[in-house]
Amino acid sequence: MDLNERKLKILQAIIHSYIKKAQPVGSRTIAKKYNLGVSSATIRNEMSDLEELGYLVQPHTSAGRIPSDKAYRLYVDSLMELKSISSLERKKIKKGLSKEIREIEQLIQNSAKILSKLTNYTSLAIAPQFKKSRLKHIQLVPIDERKVLVVIVTDTGIAKNTIFMMDNDITHDHLNKITNYLNAKLKGHPIEYIGSSLEYELIQEMYSLKNTINQVVPLIYQAVDELEEVDLYANGVTNIFNFPEYNDVSKAKAFLSFIEDKNLVVDMLMKSGLQDIEIKIGKENCYEEVKNCSLITATYSLNGKTIGKIGVIGPTRMDYSKVISIVKTISLNLNDILNQYYNRGGR
Repeated sequence: MDLNERKLKILQAIIHSYIKKAQPVGSRTIAKKYNLGVSSATIRNEMSDLEELGYLVQPHTSAGRIPSDKAYRLYVDSLMELKSISSLERKKIKKGLSKEIREIEQLIQNSAKILSKLTNYTSLAIAPQFKKSRLKHIQLVPIDERKVLVVIVTDTGIAKNTIFMMDNDITHDHLNKITNYLNAKLKGHPIEYIGSSLEYELIQEMYSLKNTINQVVPLIYQAVDELEEVDLYANGVTNIFNFPEYNDVSKAKAFLSFIEDKNLVVDMLMKSGLQDIEIKIGKENCYEEVKNCSLITATYSLNGKTIGKIGVIGPTRMDYSKVISIVKTISLNLNDILNQYYNRGGR
């Protein structure tokens, strides 16, 4: 049985109607509201075929049909036309993202807030990931006799600064020697390359600085650990209650419990791929708690390197056309701001 043009038009009409009304769709509704040029009886027969093909589901014996995950996938891949977002929405995005940036994390948080507000879904964002970035420069700067500033600059141009308190006094000369060795040894290597053998290698090269090395290396490890830690931002979590699919309290609780588990959400986002836009629909999601949800994510990058993700999660009955356009627009604006800001030495 083929999906001919008439079946595709009927399926598209059912999807549009269900996204808008959240009510199972009958043949009379399609015949009345969509000018398809065929009778209600013909539409009913076509709907029966679409159900047999797995594109429609009949939730109750007397009810109309609703789209399946398979139908939404076909819609997103082949039938959907992206909506152009309004000039007002574009202005809101630019204005919200153009606020004074003190930290990159602040910019990502703002992005998540705007995304949730414009889509009315739950937004998720992963702060920049540096584990796969390469070391451009490391600097150990004495603040006073006991305080040391550790500066790590990645090849994306982002610097992370951390101040540590030392147990014993430390000289500027010793720090300079260690800094020079570290840059010669580690420059161009992935951040994750800074491993447990570093302390041993430093002592082998500069045994006379053993006491200083024993104090400094754990601080470098700590600074690297902070770079690798994943920060997750979620906004509009309670928006899920606005959708009739979540009138079932147990279903809503399962969703909220999942979103509250940072490790699960980060794992889900990490598994969604590194495409500019990635769409996971229903059972395509890896966790049972969100197999009745759709996840739309976009990457954001700095100097051509992907450093994080932003997206929305909500019922499979999602306004894909609108949401994809908004996610894309925010992602592109985020890329522009990050590259303009960091490439002109904003930090």
